[in-house]
Amino acid sequence: MDLILWRHAEAHEHPDLLQGVPGDAQDLARRLTSRGEKQASRMAAWLDRQLPEGARVFSSPAARCEQTVMALDRKFKLRDELLPEGDPLDLLELAQWPLGKSPVVVVGHQPTLGRVIARLLSLNEEDCSVKKGALWWLRHRERGNVSQTVVVTVQTPELL
Repeated sequence: MDLILWRHAEAHEHPDLLQGVPGDAQDLARRLTSRGEKQASRMAAWLDRQLPEGARVFSSPAARCEQTVMALDRKFKLRDELLPEGDPLDLLELAQWPLGKSPVVVVGHQPTLGRVIARLLSLNEEDCSVKKGALWWLRHRERGNVSQTVVVTVQTPELL
């Protein structure tokens, strides 16, 4: 099974203050910067060439994630499990890791994505840093009776 973890591209740090809107809703309304739009476009073009048909695509409902995934121009589902500060185990359950049959793309946030990566790669740290707009492509495989997670690639928009 392949799991592609894609962090949203660069977003505005502070949304316009909306009268009467709680801080969490303001955070979810943050949109991509023009640089972020370019990052999402570059990464989406690369990913679309690599990703087989039939891949499932999920995104956080935050505006910055939705804008990022829309650049891929594939069907996707918004999932509350992927909101900021989500539980890594909820993400893995949504993706059906490691038993899923098709590749899964998840567009989400730090620190959740980094925590998933750290868990799957048995890193000592609680999480690892995932750059804005970057993706980590992980693959589950069985070798003998040993379950392994392999890093297929790590891509950043600046290197594409």
